[in-house]
Amino acid sequence: MEFYSQLFLYLAVLYIPLHLLFLVFRKKSPPPNLPPGKKGWPIIGESLDFAGAAKCGCPEKFINDRTSKYSLDVFRTSLLGEDMAVFCGAAGNKFLFSGQNKYITTWWPTSMKKVILFPETMEKFNKDDPKKMRSFLLEFLKPEALQHYIPIMDSMTREHLESDWSPYKEVKVFPLTKNYTFALACHLFMNIKDPQVVSKFADPFARVPPGFTSVPINVPGTPFNKAVEAGKVIRQELLNVIRQRKQEISEGKAANARDLLSRLLTEADDDGSVYYEMDVSNKIIGLLIASYDTTSTSITIIVNYLASLPHIYEKVYKEQMEIAKSKAPGELLNWDDIQKMKYSWNMACESMRLTPPAQGAFREAITDFTFAGYTIPKGWKTFWTVHTTHKNPKYFPNPEKFDPSRFEGNGPAPFTYVPFGGGPRMCPGKEYARLEILIFIHNLVTKFKLEKVIPNEKIIYNPSPVPTNGLLIHLRPLN
Repeated sequence: MEFYSQLFLYLAVLYIPLHLLFLVFRKKSPPPNLPPGKKGWPIIGESLDFAGAAKCGCPEKFINDRTSKYSLDVFRTSLLGEDMAVFCGAAGNKFLFSGQNKYITTWWPTSMKKVILFPETMEKFNKDDPKKMRSFLLEFLKPEALQHYIPIMDSMTREHLESDWSPYKEVKVFPLTKNYTFALACHLFMNIKDPQVVSKFADPFARVPPGFTSVPINVPGTPFNKAVEAGKVIRQELLNVIRQRKQEISEGKAANARDLLSRLLTEADDDGSVYYEMDVSNKIIGLLIASYDTTSTSITIIVNYLASLPHIYEKVYKEQMEIAKSKAPGELLNWDDIQKMKYSWNMACESMRLTPPAQGAFREAITDFTFAGYTIPKGWKTFWTVHTTHKNPKYFPNPEKFDPSRFEGNGPAPFTYVPFGGGPRMCPGKEYARLEILIFIHNLVTKFKLEKVIPNEKIIYNPSPVPTNGLLIHLRPLN
């Protein structure tokens, strides 16, 4: 026993100095060369600065201040409780857009998922995305498929302007375009035409977008809490619609339906489980939010520029009247007519360059990788933003000037104009939005002359651009 005690003492005496020597002289592994920047406050990081710049109507200030201070390529921050690398410029956009599933994957903040998704699907969202469902969605939204819906879109636009615009001398554009784009989405995506049913969906949807960028504190009365509660209502109502539609399909009552919901339930891989119903709901909710928020915002901003810039309005009017004169009385628009609206689309693109409907999107690093000499660790979140290219004189000379000719010919350099993102995860609804915007422009400018009631009405971001007074417009009927 004494032998073992002496042996233990000997080893301890020998081990401690050796261990101390190892700690002193060991070669420290160099820390990764992280992007320059700062994380800000504990937990909330720089989220308040990010949201504050948007609420003041200058979201690019948050980005520009940090690119000028840290790096023109990529900088570090902390948003929504996450370590974040913000990629800048065309090179940063190209790297992220082309790095999908190689360096990065799609990522939604937990706060956004809590608002939109069923809790049962949150963990597998994006990780177990039904590939056939996504490919079917892309098939539905491609130009060839959407051509068949142009007459419906045109007819609904005419009815909307006749009922909600024509009776008045002044209108608030923003709430009206929200109603219009949402009703159109309900019709095309779910074959819901009853205004009362549409309103039942639209009312809670109004409380969702403000909760996306708010502090995620789920306390009654906060924007986040209102969004979470609204999300519960939307999901339940949509689940009721899905189950009713499944029953109609099983009874042969919706055999020829062409809306997206019916086709998802009849032609995609429906395993009959509640989880599949929830996956369908997630897809439909994503499209409805885009229609309610970003598409309506785009149209509002376009109307703002049409009313602010008479010389631009005149060129759009001339192009659209040539199309209108080529139509028989009451004849609806078709695909060929849309293809003639070149200047109008250039004008719309310039509107979205100067006042983009969305600020960017998040991704998650799935491995350590290097960009511009800096290491982005696995698990970090990344963010690409329109604000490092859209008003950058390097890509758009005299960037504050409204100039639709920038989009003539080959248009802007690749990865500089990114209101719809890019790469494999480019917004699947881009062509749908293009049709909706052009059809609305055609009917609006051939019916009204526009004048802003508040010339310098401020626009803030919440998270999309919102006119503080709803964009008050004085209407002068042309007929």
